[in-house]
Amino acid sequence: MTADLVYVVAGASLLLAAVLPELLGSRAVSAPIVLVGVGLLLGLTPLPDGLPLDPQANRAVIEHVTELTVIVSLMGVGLALDRPLQPRRPESWRAWSPTWRLLLVAMPLCIGGVALLGWWAGLAPAAALLLGAALAPTDPVLASDVQVGGPQTGDHEVEESDEVRFTLTSEAGLNDGLAFPFVYAAILAATVGSVSDWWLEWLGWYLVGKVVVGVLVGGAVGWTLAHVAFRSRTAALRVADRGEALVAIAALVAAYGLGEVCGGYGFLSVFACAMTFRSAERTHDYHAAMHDVVERLERLLTLFVLLVLGIALTRGLLESLDWRGVAIGLGLLLVVRPLAGRLALIGGPAPARAGHLTGPERWAAAFFGIRGVGSLYYLAYAAGESDVLADDWLWSTIGFTVVASVLLHGILATPVLRRLEAAA
Repeated sequence: MTADLVYVVAGASLLLAAVLPELLGSRAVSAPIVLVGVGLLLGLTPLPDGLPLDPQANRAVIEHVTELTVIVSLMGVGLALDRPLQPRRPESWRAWSPTWRLLLVAMPLCIGGVALLGWWAGLAPAAALLLGAALAPTDPVLASDVQVGGPQTGDHEVEESDEVRFTLTSEAGLNDGLAFPFVYAAILAATVGSVSDWWLEWLGWYLVGKVVVGVLVGGAVGWTLAHVAFRSRTAALRVADRGEALVAIAALVAAYGLGEVCGGYGFLSVFACAMTFRSAERTHDYHAAMHDVVERLERLLTLFVLLVLGIALTRGLLESLDWRGVAIGLGLLLVVRPLAGRLALIGGPAPARAGHLTGPERWAAAFFGIRGVGSLYYLAYAAGESDVLADDWLWSTIGFTVVASVLLHGILATPVLRRLEAAA
């Protein structure tokens, strides 16, 4: 019965994935809102108890499904970005200035702010830190309404001109991997104990070493696959010539797997792979074909996760939610992230230069820090490493925050960005 129900939900997700984007169009109601709503309604029906909804009993399933969803989304994000990152050119780094500010200033502030709120709510330090780390990143999966639309190729190639969309897209591509060191800090605090026993290892390996390994491995995979796809002397291997877009799936799986095997952060490996591949033959239409394949798979996985999440909300996921969890979730979305993001975006490149944001654009980039599937993955992963972190209250609070973000940001994204674009 369980397998049959999973097929039913997967089939419904596939159907909705095909019709919702066109059906909703430019309305101020996003597909994630509809999917969560449909899930809520299904959860209120006499649906047999067979779906794997209990996060404690099905932690491993949740971890792997959300993990796959995130890495597929990261591949799509990396392929969608038209603005190159050229390490040897200072102006290229400056064009990414808002991204670095959100990563290096806003995200640590969000982690610290939510961790303090969690500690105030009575959580153990390790659990409070995990709550902050899991809820800090802007999610690449649910942020499609505020991200760039896809790669511009052929005669239409242009550099990213919508700074808000570029900033949020690039931030989402990088911060999932960069939140992992703080998830590991929570795990070490829960399993090892005193900070003095693990801080040096955390600083050298988890904060620096695994980041470097992940980026280097992903870059190597992307460069190798791009060389084969575009420049191989063997015609059968030049898949770009015949538009074999399934290479995108092979690339993301290979980059993630190899990054993890080598000890790095696989999320960063996937994004680095996509960015490196995108830098090769930038005007080639093959990039758009690869992005289309990844986008379709991402849409299916995302809608499946959201449909199940909606069902879970009315089948016990929020049983442990109390006013403290509601206060922390809404406090993050309405106060902590907007203020941390706005503080991080003070200054920046001069007008008429890439990376410059106007005042309203800075507030928009600060506000639309969407929380989503990545938060569920981090909690599921950490819960598998320590029973201290497998707390029902954490599941309820993070589940509530994700749904609140889906509703709040999903309703506001279209009208806010449309207004910014009209004022540009």
